[in-house]
Amino acid sequence: MDKYLKIIQDSFTGYFNYLVEEIAHPSLYNYFYWLIGLSLLVWILEIVIPWRRNQPILRKDFWLDTFYILFNFFLFSLVGYNAISNVGVELFNDFLSLFGITNLVAIEVQDFPEWAQLLIMFVISDFIQWNVHRQLHRRPWLWEFHKVHHSVKEMAFAAQFRFHFMETIVYKSVQYIPLAMIGFGIQQFFVVHMFAVFIGHLNHANLGWSYGYFGYIINNPKMHIWHHSKELPDHLKKGMNFGLSLSIWDYLFRTAYIPKNGKDIELGFEGDENFPDGFVNQTMHPFQKKHNKNYKNDT
Repeated sequence: MDKYLKIIQDSFTGYFNYLVEEIAHPSLYNYFYWLIGLSLLVWILEIVIPWRRNQPILRKDFWLDTFYILFNFFLFSLVGYNAISNVGVELFNDFLSLFGITNLVAIEVQDFPEWAQLLIMFVISDFIQWNVHRQLHRRPWLWEFHKVHHSVKEMAFAAQFRFHFMETIVYKSVQYIPLAMIGFGIQQFFVVHMFAVFIGHLNHANLGWSYGYFGYIINNPKMHIWHHSKELPDHLKKGMNFGLSLSIWDYLFRTAYIPKNGKDIELGFEGDENFPDGFVNQTMHPFQKKHNKNYKNDT
């Protein structure tokens, strides 16, 4: 027990010191300033070449989504996620040790070129996230958390970050074992993560890009806006366009749907007029609301 209490203590102090270091000392691999830089870049693109020209620069819930950025990527870990996840990893490793297993590495890729390792991690991670995202729409209890993200009524870059903190727990938990089984020999996963953040920014931005034929591989704003459509086609009542960075999974598994230009479609979900406003109310909503077993539009 003392070991786990020490992990919790070190996690809190370690993460706090990490945040202070991030803010006080800009560097090439500084997540804090890369996030600010990419956000400003995409926001400027929205201002200069907006897809929906009648949408205000400071759109509805702009400041709410800005707070979600701060909370989900910084404060949430400080509140306790970092400590809980570190204890969880240690408990899992201790459980494996009971069977004489010292690590989960099943595939060694350390000798691969760095670009190949990054590509492998990116593809595997994105495919896992595609599957998790699909389950967020298919499972009513998960959908209650995912509603927070789909409460966005005007798309812009910061909408990417409006999601319930439980999504982080679900995504990271499901990703842990598959990624732990691959013996990556590099630490520059920062590159993969920031590329995914950039693609996510663009997908939610007020931009009308599709990337031409590359749109069948890379997710894009013209495709992702249909994921947020309030009206769903009869053959895809559980949702469509689940890809995060890559769109290829949706084309392979027949969940891609771009019937027309979605520039001015209504966003949201059935019953969103009753969904609460504000960070606290939205965060508490899934815990307070009983699942509606007759909910037909669980997408």
